[in-house]
Amino acid sequence: MKRVVLMGAGHAHALVLQAIRHTPLRNAEILVISPQPRAPYSGMIPGWLAGRYTLDEICIDFEQLCKAAGAHWRRGELYALDPDNKRLQLTDGVSIDYDVLSLNVGSTLYPPNPAMVAMRPLQNLIERYQHLLTTWQSSAKNMPNRLTVVGGGPAGFETLLAVRSRLLSLAPSLSLETTLVTQSRKVLPSCAPIARWLAQKALKNATVKVQCATRWADTAPISDDELVLWAAGAQAHTWQRDQNRRGSLDVNEQGFVHVNAQLRSTSHPAIFAAGDCAALTHAVPKAGVYAVRMGAVLAHNLAAECSGKHPTTYSPQENHLTLLNTSNGSTIASRGLLAASGPWAMSWKDRIDREFIRQFEPDLTRT
Repeated sequence: MKRVVLMGAGHAHALVLQAIRHTPLRNAEILVISPQPRAPYSGMIPGWLAGRYTLDEICIDFEQLCKAAGAHWRRGELYALDPDNKRLQLTDGVSIDYDVLSLNVGSTLYPPNPAMVAMRPLQNLIERYQHLLTTWQSSAKNMPNRLTVVGGGPAGFETLLAVRSRLLSLAPSLSLETTLVTQSRKVLPSCAPIARWLAQKALKNATVKVQCATRWADTAPISDDELVLWAAGAQAHTWQRDQNRRGSLDVNEQGFVHVNAQLRSTSHPAIFAAGDCAALTHAVPKAGVYAVRMGAVLAHNLAAECSGKHPTTYSPQENHLTLLNTSNGSTIASRGLLAASGPWAMSWKDRIDREFIRQFEPDLTRT
């Protein structure tokens, strides 16, 4: 019997476990390791930041999902990997052997100032933000007068409008100066022109000051009355960037795990990787929509690895639907060169997100 270790509670692994619920892996023992039993769905994080959703509404319960799939869940975080001997070490010092390893550990951020709130990893963000909410709710004097978000991609755009909305809902009379800082020459550079125009309109309506082509080092230091959130691009975890901790595992210059079209490590065939932690030959954006699409391929290939059947390949979608929550009851919907916004798009996004979460609920388990 093969020991299959799923390291991380990302979107792809949730879909792998969902597939195993319906078609159990034969001759395999499944062990899932993640820092927390529940994992937030990234698509609903802006809504949670704004106060639209509770934490329970946006989280996948991996411990319960494992029970439904006949897998074992263990709390833990990866510290080091010995791919040549098929062994991993957790931060608590425990070593675990595997026959097949799947990595879906997401990405992280290393802000230049510890006073900043990093948008990754999500669990750290949740803990930090909950602490801030408690502080703000105890007294309006604790609330910041300046809100700055560093990063002009979708995460930075949604985060700024979400946190701004939450602050003003807690203190409607708050005089809040809001700024978006990005190294890019434009906000949402990967989006279509119409989507960028709609985003600029949303920022203008929210009286947000936008500083493009600006590095954080070029701005003023953080003041006592300022909240700065860091959303400036996904980065690999420390163990991936340290050769002594990743061993001979093949990674790119940033530390992301090199995988082929089968989502299999280019250096160690017994290792798979999906989502933000992986680097394909043809790079794809670090976005949840790609991790979700990888989930079905990963599930198939892990099953094939255990049964000796042929694997399948992952083909990134050329155009995908982007739904950007503007935290004013509206959403920007964009696909290809087309884009539109309105409350209808928010209702659409809400339905899509809730349906994604609902499929993992315990009451839908196999009988």
